Amino acid sequence: MHLSFFGAAQMVTGSNYLLNTKNHNIVIDCGLFQGNQETEKLNFKEFPYDPASIDILILTHAHIDHSGRIPKMVKEGFRGKIISTKATYDLCGVMLLDSAKIQEYDAEWENKKRKRRGEPSIEPLYTMEDAEHSLKYFEPHLYEQKIDINGEISLRFKDAGHILGSSILELWITEDEKTTKLVFSGDLGMPDRPIIRDPQYIDEADYLIIESTYGDKDHPPMKESTEKLIEIIDETAKRGGTVLIPSFAVGRTQELIYELNRYYEYNSIKSHMQIPIYIDSPMALNATEVFQNNAGTFDQETTDLILKGDNPFTFKNLNYVRTVEESMALNEAEFPKVIISASGMATAGRIRHHLKHNLWNPKNSLVFVGYQAEGSLGRILLDGVKKVKLLGEEIHVGLEIYDLEGFSAHADRTFMLNWIDKIEKKPKKVFIVHGERETAKAFSKQIEERFGLKTIIPNMGNSYKIAIDAIEVEKGITIEPEILREDIAKELQNVYEQFNSLMSRSNGLFDEELLENDYDLLKNRLLELQSQLMDINILIGK
Repeated sequence: MHLSFFGAAQMVTGSNYLLNTKNHNIVIDCGLFQGNQETEKLNFKEFPYDPASIDILILTHAHIDHSGRIPKMVKEGFRGKIISTKATYDLCGVMLLDSAKIQEYDAEWENKKRKRRGEPSIEPLYTMEDAEHSLKYFEPHLYEQKIDINGEISLRFKDAGHILGSSILELWITEDEKTTKLVFSGDLGMPDRPIIRDPQYIDEADYLIIESTYGDKDHPPMKESTEKLIEIIDETAKRGGTVLIPSFAVGRTQELIYELNRYYEYNSIKSHMQIPIYIDSPMALNATEVFQNNAGTFDQETTDLILKGDNPFTFKNLNYVRTVEESMALNEAEFPKVIISASGMATAGRIRHHLKHNLWNPKNSLVFVGYQAEGSLGRILLDGVKKVKLLGEEIHVGLEIYDLEGFSAHADRTFMLNWIDKIEKKPKKVFIVHGERETAKAFSKQIEERFGLKTIIPNMGNSYKIAIDAIEVEKGITIEPEILREDIAKELQNVYEQFNSLMSRSNGLFDEELLENDYDLLKNRLLELQSQLMDINILIGK
């Protein structure tokens, strides 16, 4: 088989990997390139493979740098399955449509300029119709389910702890009666984060493809960054200013809401210090609704809050901004406030309008809570530029700027090394991706020195020959939880009896044929039933 790297190679964007076996072509992730103009031009290039020839596209998570070119791929002929977790599918229903809206707007804007110059018009990368069409190819699954694709390919998702639905991909490929296991880390998260569960570990891998976004540094504790954020909000409010927070609409915004909810709801805060918080991102609002509809994937702390009747996505001084008029009014209001708005790297969206109206004012503060890629406006501002051109106007940078890395959803160096350490059967080789060149080199050195493993940092386009060595409660239907619970109890009993039968047939010992044929099917069914029971508990808690 061959593994090729067509994105996120010595860069932190555009994730896209191609795996060619004797009989199948598999793509893992198909993300947008984000950053400066030269980087974003890569989105308009032809795919380095024929989309119509791809049998399966496996998506590790919904962030647009991993999913954003899926509509383009479908538009250009892909007709296979798109396999992801359920939460990833739900989020893509929000993110891909939002991305398509941006593509259409950008093309319309560019064509107005081209018309004035007498130049031919251009087409958007893809349209809303293309994005909607691409969603028809998704096949969602749950964590821990072993999914047999066709007898030669099987896979399993484990929780990556990065955003809702994010996954580590375990992929088994059988060729010439020999099986090779590849593991794609996707984007790994940090443990002890709000809302979502901690990243899971894996037991073994023949080959590991691992991200390296922060492979050269460690994060400060999130508690420390949260306390610093509260301090920035209070100090900025005292001088009558506004706190701007460019935030990724999926994941980071929800974590910020959670932490601010915990601070304002569970501390004795004087009313005049309860600064109004505005979430000014339609996509963030839609994504937050998706979060609430996937409560079965939350960590125990968040689940306990919900069951006690506390919705962590609402609190007294939190306001969701829905219309353009409401958004524009925020820049006319002179009272202290916090505006959380997309995009996280300030490359698009409403945050750019807020920056245009607020960058110059020394009373204000700008807080970054996530990774800023090379060439992005966020990175340029962090690097200390004194003037930027925004929406056709040159703006002086006069406010205070902070970078709170403790909020990052990406694992840091220490956790990633510890994650590798937990792999009992170490990989033969480690491919290092999703990291800028020098960061990837530093992480490579750490892996080789600590574990004695051979590492490869692929260039864009490199190809390597790999040697062998949930019952869903539908909306709009009212079902009494207790009745439903009885039905599931019966199903559980049925599966339990089948499991006992399997045990008796094997005299208490599983042989390989039983494990392959019956065990995975029964385990998958139990996981589906367990997932529905969690949804019912959330329903009762509401």
